[in-house]
Amino acid sequence: MKSNRKIVRELHGCTGLVLLLLSGACFGAAAQMAPEIFAPGVISTTASEQSPAFSADGNTVYFTRRSGAQSAIMVSHRQGSSWSEPQIAPFSGIWRDIEPTMAPDGSFLVFASNRPERTGDPLLDGAWGGKVYPGRGGNLWKVSRQGAGWGEAMRLPATVNSMTATFAPSIAADGSLYFMRPDVVTGKFRLYRSQFRGGRYEEATLLPFTDGTRGGVDPAVAPDESFLVFSSNREHPDGNDLFIVFQESGRWDEPHNLGTAVNGEGDARNNIEARLGADHHTLYFSNTYVTSVHFPRTPQQAVQDLVRMQSWDNGNENIWFISLGPWLDAHRAAAARSGR
Repeated sequence: MKSNRKIVRELHGCTGLVLLLLSGACFGAAAQMAPEIFAPGVISTTASEQSPAFSADGNTVYFTRRSGAQSAIMVSHRQGSSWSEPQIAPFSGIWRDIEPTMAPDGSFLVFASNRPERTGDPLLDGAWGGKVYPGRGGNLWKVSRQGAGWGEAMRLPATVNSMTATFAPSIAADGSLYFMRPDVVTGKFRLYRSQFRGGRYEEATLLPFTDGTRGGVDPAVAPDESFLVFSSNREHPDGNDLFIVFQESGRWDEPHNLGTAVNGEGDARNNIEARLGADHHTLYFSNTYVTSVHFPRTPQQAVQDLVRMQSWDNGNENIWFISLGPWLDAHRAAAARSGR
């Protein structure tokens, strides 16, 4: 990744969609962009943070804060140009809750949890990649808005929660649910969609671009399901890149890597937990990027580096964001030229 994740003057590694659409122009506007850290020292801190889920007006955010031993869903409210000190969300804190996602209209929220289905049952164990993870399984749970608060969390049905390694929900405008669970043969995560129809979640179907041989995790779907962002190690086995894939007339195209200006450089990069903001075109994601420090440094630089390290920049996961506008504009331009 570019030093300090500041303005990038060129979009390296343009492939696929970029080359086809802009003949090497590399998205023009995207060449002036790079991810920015989200609310450093408040939401992105020295703990690990992931998966921000915004209210419909963008003024409240729910997100995961975790360490190796615990996790909870936090909530923070916009206060002018800043965010309030996060608190544990009213439906979280007792169990290992992660990965909140908000319905586009803000009427309900879905999250993953290791909580048992029935009181007195043991915590959910998870199994993927040929390993068992005691107490670290997950099913998807739903909480609905009740006035200014939330109702009781309800476990989603077996059409979604068919195994105890069901994670990473994302909600379309019609209530249909995208999520991940491992392939029963390879153990690699694959992406699924459950159509919400007549008040029910139908049996989940596989998304065609995750075949079980290459990992696919953490879907973030547009409300109208016209595009989806997800993470995959298909190009770098030691880490995950962010990919965007478009849907036309009910058919998903081939995924396209968002490029090194977003994903960074080197085989060990790991960008996960994609989410869309309330505007539906700002992309949020998490990684463990650490700002480069160059020696020798001045005493003033040493102080600045220490403040940043003690605030957020210590190698744990933080939340970053970038506009998807250039990618979406390029896709629309290509569709117009092709007459779609």
